[in-house]
Order: sequence, then structure tokens, then C-alpha cells
Amino acid sequence: MFKKILIANRGEIACRVIKTAKQMGIQTVAIYSDADRNALHVRMADEAMHIGPAPANESYIVIDKVMEAVCQSGAEAVHPGYGFLSENAKFAEALEAAGVAFIGPPKKAIEAMGDKITSKKLAQEAGVSTVPGNMGLIEDAEDAVKISNQVGYPVMIKASAGGGGKGMRIAWDDDGAREGFESSKNEAASSFGDDRIFIEKFVTQPRHIEIQVLCDTHGNGIYLGERECSIQRRNQKVIEEAPSPFLDEETRRAMGEQAVALAQAVDYASAGTVEFIVDGDRKFYFLEMNTRLQVEHPVTELITGIDLVEQMIRVAYGEALTLSQTDVKLNGWAMECRLYAEDPYRNFLPSIGRLTRYRPPEEVRVEGAVVRNDTGVYEGGEISMYYDPMIAKLCTWGPDRMAAIEGMRTALDSFEVEGIGHNLPFLSAVMDHPKFVSGNITTAFIAEEYPDGFDGATLGDDTLRRVAASCAAMHRVAEIRRTRISGTMDNHERTVGDDWNVALQGTSFDVRIEARRGGATVTFEDGGSVEVASDWTPGDALARLDVDGAPLVLKVGKVSGGFRIRCRGADLKVHVRTPRQAELAARMPEKQPPDTSKMLLCPMPGLLVKMNVAVGDEVQEGQALCTVEAMKMENILRAERSGTVSTVNAGPGDSLAVDEIIMEFE
Repeated sequence: MFKKILIANRGEIACRVIKTAKQMGIQTVAIYSDADRNALHVRMADEAMHIGPAPANESYIVIDKVMEAVCQSGAEAVHPGYGFLSENAKFAEALEAAGVAFIGPPKKAIEAMGDKITSKKLAQEAGVSTVPGNMGLIEDAEDAVKISNQVGYPVMIKASAGGGGKGMRIAWDDDGAREGFESSKNEAASSFGDDRIFIEKFVTQPRHIEIQVLCDTHGNGIYLGERECSIQRRNQKVIEEAPSPFLDEETRRAMGEQAVALAQAVDYASAGTVEFIVDGDRKFYFLEMNTRLQVEHPVTELITGIDLVEQMIRVAYGEALTLSQTDVKLNGWAMECRLYAEDPYRNFLPSIGRLTRYRPPEEVRVEGAVVRNDTGVYEGGEISMYYDPMIAKLCTWGPDRMAAIEGMRTALDSFEVEGIGHNLPFLSAVMDHPKFVSGNITTAFIAEEYPDGFDGATLGDDTLRRVAASCAAMHRVAEIRRTRISGTMDNHERTVGDDWNVALQGTSFDVRIEARRGGATVTFEDGGSVEVASDWTPGDALARLDVDGAPLVLKVGKVSGGFRIRCRGADLKVHVRTPRQAELAARMPEKQPPDTSKMLLCPMPGLLVKMNVAVGDEVQEGQALCTVEAMKMENILRAERSGTVSTVNAGPGDSLAVDEIIMEFE
């Protein structure tokens, strides 16, 4: 077996590979940029080598720099993770020339599957079901219209070298085909340096389901079930699960066999993924093959018990698979939520900064439940503007789908992240969404269910009462501690009352508390009562409660007269008052938010790279005002209404904070 491997990546996937390598007794070498000098993967590895400045195009994806680190370290093999150089045939070729093993597929397989037109033709030749379309090169917009009519609307216009949703448009008519062709061609040229475009049928009610394959250099190939990846935002996966709630055994087998046939047609050897679009009638069509480890691989590992990274290393070393298809058993259900540094309350704009608090739920592996957290960050570390915004991949396993969902709900509520914006509330809201819980989902789920973005979850009546009862009991505990006086002249301890009013989410409850050691009975004015038990202590940021025999986890912050509570995607200010305080509070006028209508505020931390206007300019609604760059993405800020620029407070090259005033209008 290899004695030393280098991981040509960063973040959580680098940490993930290091864990398996250590279990196998293999030494590891990390590489890092200026921005990652103190990163977790650097701390975990046996050795670490600096490879350049923070931008990835000056460090992590510069083949010569990575190869220099490989040669200096004496690594016998390289695992590329995903992204960066993982599907770069030239990198695999450079390693081969240096006599270093690539822990991935052969160069020819990467090349064949890396081009969407070539890969679709190979899939057709291998007997894989493909989407109807035209794989020839398209000359111009009118040619695109002609082909679209032959295929039949709606159609998908796609860049041959595309990925991540770039160079992709849906056309429903001739005008859409013309416009989509030009847009896709321009975007493909700027993003990939390759403006080739093809057209295929757009599948309605689509699900994104992928098959995990594993092949060796001895001609053996197996599939390890499927992953449902339909919960996507802008063609980026957010939540994955295995198996799919939609497939039956017959469809699973057919998809798996076709996936293995395609892999073997290109002499594939390693772990890889064949992605399919599946319609409402379970007809499936080849989408693409990813010649690397997938982000969502943990859910497959949880339902099969197979360590995919270990298998990749063994295949790269030349070992034959010890598993046959009959050995693969799918056990239980697994969920994965991608925790991103994206603020859902600001249309998922990227967020950067220091993690002032980062406390994942405890990883557990017991009978009937698993919690796993793949991460590359730590409390006190920084989320950089230079790389993708993933913080962690939180996974749960249970004996069935509902058990996995319930485990994920509790794990998300237990995950403490402070200092940056993040999508934990959104993930929690999806886990409670009736459509998701039913399994009746398509790739349009987020667009259809959250058309106006996400502004927080609204708790249902039952959950709201449970939270209200819990906060009342917690507040009483806090009041007793606050008012306790010892060693004073009169040795008096003020009595804390039993009657309270709890106001939250636009409603309020009058409750009475009967306290006892370790808990309380909270009775509502309608006569209903709730039993609350907890060992929560004032000041704890997390409260684990038992409410009527069911667990409830609350993130707790202190506000005047109550708590800031975050639970199941809701962010609530909870005020607990005496009856008299509640009566007086009802008469207080509401504080109005400041008027920012005549200001352009920066919606995210980032770098101002372009200013389009100057003082005195008249601007129209929708006009581009400036461009802010954050996490490799340029964000154009536009005028919300017509007006005249009165003040400009920033210029190109300035680093901006959230809500910093960029300009003001008359």
C-alpha cells in the first residue's frame, strides 16, 4: 500500500481524505495557500506545503505548483478531492509522467466524460438511455430554432463544456431559443473558453438522481445504489439523500446496470458518478458522468457501509475489488444537508468573516441512528472570500426515511454557528416542508416553494405552544437565579410568580407554571398543559428539553425581557412578562426601522471592483450602479428606483462590510 499521499485540495474534502488515509496507516501531505495557512486540513495532515497566494488560479489549480509540492514531498499518490484539478486530464497526465499514482480514473476516461457532447455519444453507444436532442454543433440562432422545433419545446440549450449551471438556458418557444442560444454561447465562451452549444429535450417534472459506480483496473464494476439530489438552488445541490424515495427496485437496477456499462465502455477505474434526469413516469435519461468523488458521497457510505475514499486508494494501488454486485446491500436511509456561508435572508448572498462560534452536533454512531459532520473549519477560523462557501456537510442515518429526517431536524437545531450568515434556518425549513417530507419533489422544489426567497419559517401551532411553554419555564428559572439574594441585611429572597405572558411570532399565551425539581407543568389559558423537563442553565446557548415526552432543541440568546430563540428554521424574539408588564407592553408604540430608501447598502462583505456612476448622475430603475465581488462571484448592484446620485462613499478596490453605505441619492 502507498506510504504517503498528497491531497491536492482544501477544506472539508481534504479533511475527509486525511481521515481515511490515517485509518489505513498512510501518511498525508496537505497543500495550502496564503489564506489557508491556519486551515483545519493543514493541522490534520502529517505534512503541509505552501503553494502560493490566496486566489485558486494562483495556487490550488496551478498544475506546476501542485506538481512541485508532490515531488518535494515524496508522495507516491495524489487524491484530488473534487473541484480544482479533480477532473483535469492534464494534471493526471503530469502525475503519470512523474511516476505518481492518480487516485482517480485514467486520463482517457476523464477526457471522454468531461465533454458533454462526446460523453452523450459514448452513452448512446453503450446502450444508456439519453435525452432526445441534437448533439451536433449549432451554427447560429436560426439553426438553434430549427433544431428546437425538431426536438420539440421545451428544450434545454447547454454548453458542451459547461458545469455548475453556467451556459444553460431553457427555451419554450422560438424567441426563447434565439435568445438562449446567444446567451449560452457568450456565457460558455467567458466561463470555459469553449462556446460549443448543443440542444436537448427539457424533461418536465424532473428529478436529479445519480448512480454511484465503483470500478477497478481488473475489469470489475459495481453500482452502489442511487442518490436523490433534486433539492437544488440555481442548479447547485443543497440537500441529498440515499436511496431515492421515488425509485423502485426495477428502475434502480436498470439505472445501475447502464451506469456500470458506461463506466466500463471508457475503461473507468475508481469511484465515479453517473447522473440521470428522471421524469414523473420513472423514465430516466443520461445527464453526465462525474469522474471524481462527489460532494454527497457520505450518504452512499452510510447506507452501504463502504468507505469510498478507501476504495479509490486501493484501486489506484492496483488492487481488485473485493465486492461483487450481490455483496451490495442498501441499509436504512441517509440525509445530507450542505451548510453554506450564504445568508438566506439576503437572497443567499455569500457571507464571509470569523466563526465566533462553531459547535456542530456531536457525531454519534449507535444502533438506529448516526450523525456525521464532514467539515473543514473550526471555531475562531475564518470563512474566506476566495473559495466556495461550504462550511460543512451534516449527515444523518436512520432505519427509514422519517427517522433520518427526524434525526436531521434535531441535528440542525443543535448546530451552533455564529459570526457569519448561513443557511441553517433554510435547511431546517425544508426538513419540515410537507412536500419534502412526502418525497414528492422535483428539481424545481426551491423555485416553486420559495419563489420570493426565504424570510424565515413560521412555526405551526403545536410547535409554537411547545416553544412558548419551554421559554416560560426557562424564564422562570432565569428569574429565580437573577432575583436570589444571599448575605444581605434582611436575608430576603424575592418570590418569583407563577403567572406569565409569553409573546412570540405575533401571538401571545397566558400561562401558569407549576415548578418542580428538573421541570415544570405549564398550563395555558385554554386549559391545555405541557410537561417541560430540562437541565438548562441560564447562559447556556443551547437548551435540550423534553416536552411532553418528545425532544426539543432550542438555540438561546438573551434579549431584554426574554430570549432570541432559533428552532426549526424560525428566528423568534420571545418576550416573557408578568401579566402587568404584558398589559403595559401592549400600549407601547412599535419602533419604526430607519429609512434607507435613499441609500445603496452593500448586501454582503466583498470587494468593490467597479463603479458605474458618479455624483450628479441621474439613474433609472434597474440600472447597474456598481459591482461587488465575493467568493469568486461578481454581484451587480442595481438601482431600485429612479434618482440622482448625491454622494459616493466608496471606490474600486475598497473592501466593504455588510450594510456599508456605498452611495446616497437625492
